[in-house]
Amino acid sequence: MTDSPASPAPLADPHLVYDPLAADGPKDVVILGSTGSIGTQAIDLVLRNPGRFRVTALSANGGRVSLLAEQAHRLRVTTVAVAREDVVPALREALTAQYGTGEPIPEILAGPDAATQVAASDCHTVLNGITGSIGLAPTLAALEAGRTLALANKESLIVGGPLVKALAKPGQIIPVDSEHAALFQALAAGTRSDVRKLVVTASGGPFRGRTRAELAGVTVEDALAHPTWAMGPVITINSATLVNKGLEVIEAHLLYDISFDRIEVVVHPQSYVHSMVEFTDGSTLAQATPPDMRGPIAIGLGWPERVPDAAPAFDWSKASTWEFFPLDNEAFPSVNLARHVGRLGGTAPAVFNAANEECVEAFRRGALPFNGIMETVTRVVEEHGTPAPPASAGRGEPSHPGTSLTVSDVLEAETWARARARELTAQKATAEAHA
Repeated sequence: MTDSPASPAPLADPHLVYDPLAADGPKDVVILGSTGSIGTQAIDLVLRNPGRFRVTALSANGGRVSLLAEQAHRLRVTTVAVAREDVVPALREALTAQYGTGEPIPEILAGPDAATQVAASDCHTVLNGITGSIGLAPTLAALEAGRTLALANKESLIVGGPLVKALAKPGQIIPVDSEHAALFQALAAGTRSDVRKLVVTASGGPFRGRTRAELAGVTVEDALAHPTWAMGPVITINSATLVNKGLEVIEAHLLYDISFDRIEVVVHPQSYVHSMVEFTDGSTLAQATPPDMRGPIAIGLGWPERVPDAAPAFDWSKASTWEFFPLDNEAFPSVNLARHVGRLGGTAPAVFNAANEECVEAFRRGALPFNGIMETVTRVVEEHGTPAPPASAGRGEPSHPGTSLTVSDVLEAETWARARARELTAQKATAEAHA
């Protein structure tokens, strides 16, 4: 795809600032997924910068009720939302214990739509730190309500790309993934027509350097032992299979409107360089910090301003070595499969993501071997069989289908993909039992 005035505008553009509710004083922020890794680090950042940010509402799944109540009390939020209605009594008790009898507790919203409700509430910025495609509805609600969206939930963009693109206004989305926050910052150094290539870095996960055969017997414990980042189990296993990097390639394509053949993945074990932009004059700009998600979160919440001391900086007085390696696509086929479904568009990315989530869960409970994750996902994608749309004239890149995509289409595709992944997993277990 070549850049031209007729090309669609990128979703994320550091040169544009969407600020419909600019006002003096701290920004009002809603944090979705507050008890997860992104949410807890965001709260740490907010508490260290009370003059910049004020949290008005929190949402969480409901698995860590005591922590959620503690967060609500420390931040003095007005609303707390939980997806699990069964934990409401325990949450109310925990909140009462935190606030005491003389102080009213926050409003409690509960149910599968609770996060979507608070995403549309009065605030300046919504930080979507939910894991999984359940983050799509809150993403759409925040955009439709006119909020700035600090997006850490990559899956909502993956499964609902056309829906998100239809709603988002220029500058309304600020990416929070470390890789996309890095690209976002590096892109500020040039114009869109100056960009030759995006280079997304990957740590390589715990299995860097292993062949496909050597990956056959790895355990769940092995896959959860990430050498660089501390993340939730699903994201950590996605890092082990490099599915996360495949999702990030699709996300980069959607965020920055750069064709797949101009998005490269390179392995960088130290995770110091979070991604790079190569410009047409041969210059490459790299965004680098020690591994710490508070930096990208601060970009998401504070842009176009930077938050002083949001995250640690390098000590340049100490020697260090930075390495870069090509990606082994045979051992880790997930990135090329992600490019394939990204080019197909429509519901194909949703099928890829949903099948992967099911297979990761099967691997975690011992029902599927490590290599079986991508084998099963590949088969589900093949059976889904979304036809490739016609190539854009003279550009060699398929045009984006799915402009009439609906949330129902996405949910239907995900339901089918999950069911088919479970069926294939069960068939594999039966075949092995009779072998």
